[in-house]
Amino acid sequence: MFRTIEEHVRKQVAPAALRSEFRQYEFDNSRRFCQLIFCVSIAVWLIFDLIVSYLGNQGFTWLSGLFIALMCSLTVVLGFTRKSHHFDVLNLLFIAVITLGMRLVIDGIPIALRPVWLVLGTSTVLYSVSVLPVRRWSFFCAMAITWAMLNPFYGTNIDLDDLEAAMLISYALFLSGLVIYSYLRIRQAKLHNFYMSKVLLDQAYVDVLTDIPNRRSFMAKAERQLQAAPAGQYLAMIDIDNFKKVNDRFGHDIGDEVLKRVAVHIKASMGGYEFARLGGEEFVVFFKELDQEGVERQVGGLCKRVREDGGEYPVTISIGLARVDSGDTLTMALVKADQALYEAKHSGKDRFVMWTARLAENS
Repeated sequence: MFRTIEEHVRKQVAPAALRSEFRQYEFDNSRRFCQLIFCVSIAVWLIFDLIVSYLGNQGFTWLSGLFIALMCSLTVVLGFTRKSHHFDVLNLLFIAVITLGMRLVIDGIPIALRPVWLVLGTSTVLYSVSVLPVRRWSFFCAMAITWAMLNPFYGTNIDLDDLEAAMLISYALFLSGLVIYSYLRIRQAKLHNFYMSKVLLDQAYVDVLTDIPNRRSFMAKAERQLQAAPAGQYLAMIDIDNFKKVNDRFGHDIGDEVLKRVAVHIKASMGGYEFARLGGEEFVVFFKELDQEGVERQVGGLCKRVREDGGEYPVTISIGLARVDSGDTLTMALVKADQALYEAKHSGKDRFVMWTARLAENS
């Protein structure tokens, strides 16, 4: 079953909205890692700058302090960044600052050593960028900035027709290809895993036929709401009248269409509340922060919508209402609503009935 779902997902093209959700989700979960990369990058640059400054007898200039201040400022801004597309821009600014700082430091060492350190710096920066949660345009812009700033042929004594130049070009192509491939494959794998998780969650918590939440989803969400807001809560149990006759007369395909149509009405009129298909022809709605008059107005309107539906196979619904009293569990509320539903079905259908203690005595 898992392989079947996985193969199906691999054939799908993730929609733009899902990709955007994935990018934001990845950034939210990687923000601390991004801060760590920024901090480590600053530490490495500072150590290298100190080595070159003192062992190379150059001294620690005001430029070094300026670059440290800029990089630290960008790291602080990252701590307040909440949108993934803002991080794309912020990361490019950080790349531009740190690569320019590297260039200035490396230009202070002997010319013969510069190409090696420039390529080493480029490798470090490109690897760091490849594991960050950035979009493709930001990644390729970062590559372009890095190679432009740390170009091993600028400010060195290497001629393009030298053997050393050929080796550097070959390494640059190999490095760029490897980093690009790794970045794209990692992004693809992460997006695939995110998409798989979404599909499996939908399978677990969304009713496949009606495309509304299922019983498992409702029980989890309603239980949380029951504990969070104990006052002004009602439960409505909904049943399609004479649904068995519809199936027997017209077939299960028509029965499925009726279920879908009723689900559409519930979704349209109860969008601000928790609702679900419990199973078969039964649905449920959990109301919060409403008084009895407001709840009765809501369920009365739903009955009217279904009754006046101009579909080819008209149906009506019966609804059992129950107030969720202090100390009631969700199971107790469902039992009360079911008792009220039974009364609605046996007193004429196409109506709603509010639960009373008398209904419990007669059940």
